[in-house]
Amino acid sequence: MKKVSVIGAGTMGSGIAHTFAQQGFEVQLIDKDKEPLKNAMESIEMNLKRQQVKGLIDYQKVKETVRNIQPEGDLKKGVESADLVVEAVIEEFDAKAKIFQQLDKFCPKTCILSSNTSSISIGKLAAFTKRPDKVIGMHFMNPVPVMKLVEVISGINTSRETVNAILKVTASLGKSPVMVKDYPGFIANRILMPMINEAIFSLHEGVAGVEEIDQVMHLGMAHPMGPLELADLIGLDVCLAILKVLQEGMGSNKYAPCPLLVNLVNAGYRGKKSGAGFYEYQSGTKQKQVAYYFNNH
Repeated sequence: MKKVSVIGAGTMGSGIAHTFAQQGFEVQLIDKDKEPLKNAMESIEMNLKRQQVKGLIDYQKVKETVRNIQPEGDLKKGVESADLVVEAVIEEFDAKAKIFQQLDKFCPKTCILSSNTSSISIGKLAAFTKRPDKVIGMHFMNPVPVMKLVEVISGINTSRETVNAILKVTASLGKSPVMVKDYPGFIANRILMPMINEAIFSLHEGVAGVEEIDQVMHLGMAHPMGPLELADLIGLDVCLAILKVLQEGMGSNKYAPCPLLVNLVNAGYRGKKSGAGFYEYQSGTKQKQVAYYFNNH
């Protein structure tokens, strides 16, 4: 594999493009909107320069990586010569299914179609193509250039050849692939999302405040960050979407999202990417403070 097309220029898509390009792959970063593409390219270059400052890469590597990424607004043009496609659009089934239908028409017959979905059935997405044997899940963790884990999800019709190819390419990125079965939430989010949801319920019920909940898990359980800050990083809208997939797919109300999470998302608070969630974030810095609407909780 030499040519990789990444669909979606959001946080995950830009991180995936960055990671492939840094390892020498030719990357088409595709988004129908110009602004996300512009922002993604700026973000990638900024993150590469941070790596340079830390002594992880040199200036030449920064230039080569940026040169390896071609922003593209036309889906057909962006995938027509791809060896591998990684879909990284919004975590909604209908949006992803439509993309896979189009990819099946536009991509070479030999091309592997993968999804960065964190919870949606790979087999269900594969049913929208005529190549279910070449459809697989590649669930990267955020931030993609830093996190080592990639969940590799094999659908019911995914071929062993496809699995082996993805395991090999994942390892070539310096990542650690872990095989999981195609069930709602896979492993990472089946375990993580109920914990985040319970933390939100604890806040909702007044058991403790935002910082107190996060400190318990950060200091007491040695988590790198607390569950509420992590929810902000993932995106509250994404957390809500995953919990709904778990609730429907597992047929159990134990995965039902906390009403507070629903209310926040409905009000436009999506976490760090929107500037506010459980915390408020100062643009361009790592500074944060508990959101004003929780200060007197």
